[in-house]
Amino acid sequence: MHNPLVPETLEGWSVLHLMYLVNWADVRVLGDNDVQRMSDEAVRALAVPDAGATAFVQMLGHKADLMFICFRRDFEQLALSRTDLHTFLEPATSYVSVVELGMYEMTGKLHQQIGAKHKPGSDEFEAAFDAEMETQRQRVMNRLFLELPKARHVCFYPMNKRRAEADNWYSESFERRAAMMREHGMIGRTYSGKVTQVISGSIGYDDWEWGVDLFASDPLVFKKLIYEMRFDEASARFAEFGPFYTGLQFAPDQLVSYLRGSIPALG
Repeated sequence: MHNPLVPETLEGWSVLHLMYLVNWADVRVLGDNDVQRMSDEAVRALAVPDAGATAFVQMLGHKADLMFICFRRDFEQLALSRTDLHTFLEPATSYVSVVELGMYEMTGKLHQQIGAKHKPGSDEFEAAFDAEMETQRQRVMNRLFLELPKARHVCFYPMNKRRAEADNWYSESFERRAAMMREHGMIGRTYSGKVTQVISGSIGYDDWEWGVDLFASDPLVFKKLIYEMRFDEASARFAEFGPFYTGLQFAPDQLVSYLRGSIPALG
């Protein structure tokens, strides 16, 4: 049953972020042929033609050395742990989520429009609502199953909506939440063309409620966008942010260069 107080969501790629520390002492003693073979095997394991994509990211800072962002049709398509490279990697952290498109405004419109024709909660109402949601899903398939952005700079962070007594996002009215999200989204639209933002839902999957991936050619965009968004009410009152992970995306065939100590290129 569709609850009028709960915004509907549309789901796309399953997403797995894998962050690792590299055991450089052991990697450095390997011969060139072993590094090449190990890199080729890992690239093949992470390749999923027509069923997803993988971003390879050289991390900045101490939190991790290497990050793979795996976009998949489901959670079963990952084989990295069975490669030789995995024996030289120490897990730093990971994150599980699903690409999500929130439908705050559309949820309100659908309840109003369909409720005018069918009794809310009836079989007719539920069938009509599901049909319209599928129509909306088909309309935005390119956003749910987006192509991997080919931008050099990547930023990932998890976040929650606050549930404190004084500032509980989930106790606000639907109309107030929708208005705040509208304001929040308007800021993001001013950065169109400068950054690609991928929102993924992780409620029930991981320790935070959402994951946010940002891809841009200019890393200053991350700082400016996130700083500006913190002044809107949805963030200033209700947002809680987890750790930030920032790095340089590179082409998969550059993994061997990375393991040999060179700065890998995007392509």
